Amino acid sequence: MNVGDRVRLLTGREEGIITRLLSDELVEVAIDNDFTIPVLRREVVVVAAEETKAFGQSAAAVAAEKKAATTGATRAAKAAGVAPPAAAPLKAEGPAPVPAAKTAPPTVQKGLYLALTHQSPELLALQIVNHTDRDVLYTFGEERGGQYRGLRAEKLAAKSASPALGHWHLKDFDQWPAAVVQLLPFQLNGTTAYELLTKRLQFKAASFYTSRQPNVPVLQREAYLFQLDEKPAAPAVVAPEKLAETLKAQLTGNAPAKPAAVAPAPEPAKAIVAPPHEVDLHLEALMPEGGTAGLSNTAILKLQLEAFEDALSRALATNMHEIIFIHGSGNGTLRKELHKLLSRNRDIKFFEDSQKEKFGYGATLVRLK
Repeated sequence: MNVGDRVRLLTGREEGIITRLLSDELVEVAIDNDFTIPVLRREVVVVAAEETKAFGQSAAAVAAEKKAATTGATRAAKAAGVAPPAAAPLKAEGPAPVPAAKTAPPTVQKGLYLALTHQSPELLALQIVNHTDRDVLYTFGEERGGQYRGLRAEKLAAKSASPALGHWHLKDFDQWPAAVVQLLPFQLNGTTAYELLTKRLQFKAASFYTSRQPNVPVLQREAYLFQLDEKPAAPAVVAPEKLAETLKAQLTGNAPAKPAAVAPAPEPAKAIVAPPHEVDLHLEALMPEGGTAGLSNTAILKLQLEAFEDALSRALATNMHEIIFIHGSGNGTLRKELHKLLSRNRDIKFFEDSQKEKFGYGATLVRLK
């Protein structure tokens, strides 16, 4: 048995959802009439999915869904400040009235969503719905009181939904944590690289109850639906000189109320220049004009490492096959730091002491992939 399984009590006809595993012999079950009870494992049996397919929904499940719909509608009405819907009247005898034309429900666009579905009138299950043509790597966690706790991470195939990521009670709505989801779409042999998306959802009653969708794609059932891959519009950028001109015109009454957004001109891309085949990291070579007086050993080492990393990155970017770094022998501190950085770089084939007859142990040859 797992959290989220639908079970039936052997001592009665009640059904519910397992919300917690209390011990090896005890589980907590949320019964469909909105309360949780501890039950011995041997006193419940899992309701198989095949049973629902063969015999339809049980009376308890049907009643639960009806009550969930009524509860949600009432809560939505209260949140919006209107009277709750009245109960449906009893059907009168006689010919059935002609039904009025129904407005088609809004189509859910392709995207990534967090869906909350009723497991019972008061218990909701959280799932991620991938309504796209790409696979997605995702992580899910909760943030409460500024503390984050990761709960699940896995791959989600296109046009599919995740297992239940958690079960939240409507009665605890005000205490719900924030849901934090990270998403990285990818496509095997695709030609597009996607950015990592991070979404933090803190639910509010006014927006929560208006998010209900009657038939969510993939799940094919009713759910509260929140899109995760919406990107906010980029803020308008106002050039400082245009802003000053516009403000001056506004003060004289000769300009519109709002300044026009003007994007700055893009800077031309700078070409990457390949470094020399031999890079001398001695301080007098890096700063031939002097100005090194008063520098500590730590500051000098930092300067040399920055020059090394700059030359190495430019060598990799310009597809050089090899490069030699002249670091001198001295006390060996710079050589050790260079070798430590090179050993961690996956773009390096190998490195070794270079031309001992010329440099001794004062230079390192680096072969690049």
